[in-house]
Parts: sequence; structure tokens; C-alpha cells
Amino acid sequence: MAKSILVIGMSRFGRHLAKRLADLGNDVMIVDKNEEIINKHGSYFTDALCGDCTNEDIVRALGVDNFDICFVAIGDDFQSSLVITALLKENGAKYIVTKAKQDIQEDLLKRIGADEVVYPDKAIAEKVARKFNAKNVFDFIELTDEYSVYETAIKPEWEGKSINELNIRQKYKINIIAIKAGTYLNPIPGADYIFRGDDHIIIIGKNSDVAKITNKG
Repeated sequence: MAKSILVIGMSRFGRHLAKRLADLGNDVMIVDKNEEIINKHGSYFTDALCGDCTNEDIVRALGVDNFDICFVAIGDDFQSSLVITALLKENGAKYIVTKAKQDIQEDLLKRIGADEVVYPDKAIAEKVARKFNAKNVFDFIELTDEYSVYETAIKPEWEGKSINELNIRQKYKINIIAIKAGTYLNPIPGADYIFRGDDHIIIIGKNSDVAKITNKG
């Protein structure tokens, strides 16, 4: 079901976020105080407005209580993020997600009304670091500080052997949730599945355990 979403701030993060949300079928309204940006990108979205959302009159006119989610995606102006987050809360926003750059900002943002705080720069850095620190990790999704979902190549010595024969779950303390062979995806493979050399496995596990099969050593 499509959601009604407000994105305030057309920073690089804000633009990518708004476009992706629109591509997923949501009704997205964008707001930025830079008229040139609104003129350039506005036609892609359900609605667009040029305005400074640190102005309470503008926030009130947006009818923020009608949106399922309000994103504050201001670039480097933390003071503006604080003011806008507070104004959204005061005007009845249902759920507010605000961008931050430092951990210390999260507490302040949540105290004045943010329901969730995101760190896109930190998240990207973490993903890149994980990928290039490990051997043959193609993607990963962090679930908690301890657990993630990884796509990785199999260990060379696994080729020609079955999941059961290798005793994967007990020996490595990971769960295989799918196997990719080229463009084919085999979800929840059986214990008798025999690995091929070009297989990728989608696994869930504790980061420290996954590192034992993906490290460079």
C-alpha cells in the first residue's frame, strides 16, 4: 500500500531517498528552500514546494499530520534540522525521521520530536568497510550491532560437498537462507544441496562468526 511521504531538504541524500520512495510507488512531496532545485526535480514527484521549513507558517501550511512519514534530510545545517523536527512534532507529524551526522545529535533530535534518527554517511562507510575488509563479500544488511545478512562466495573447499556433510550450522554457527547460482536463487536449500564452485550463499549470523569464513586469512 502506497504511503504519503514528505521529504524536507533536497541534499544528495534527500534526492536519492525521495526518488527511491517515489519509484517504489509512494506519494512523495518534496520541499527545499532552493528554488532552482525544486524547479529541476519537482516534476518527478507528487508535489513540490519551494520554502524554508524553519518558518512555522510554512510547516503549518504543509498539513504535516496528513503524511505517514516526514523525513528531515537537511545537509549540513544541524540547527535547521533541530528547528524543523520540533516544528513537525508541534504540528502533529505522525512519524519523523531525521538525518544526523554525529551520535551526539541523536539524543537532541529525539528529545525534540524525532521518532528515528538515521546516519547515511555512517551507514555507507560501515557497508564499504565491511565489504572490503572481508574476502568475497558482495553485499550485507545489518540487522543489529551483532547480526547481519551477508552475500558471500563459498569457501573453495566446500565445492562438491553438501550442506549436511559440511555440518554448516553447527561448525560455523551461521544459517544459509538462500543460494545464488548466477541469476538463479534457491531459497532455503535442503541439507542435501551440493555446492558448486561459483555459488554465492546468503547467510544470517553473528558478525564475528561470519568473519571466520569471509576474512582474508
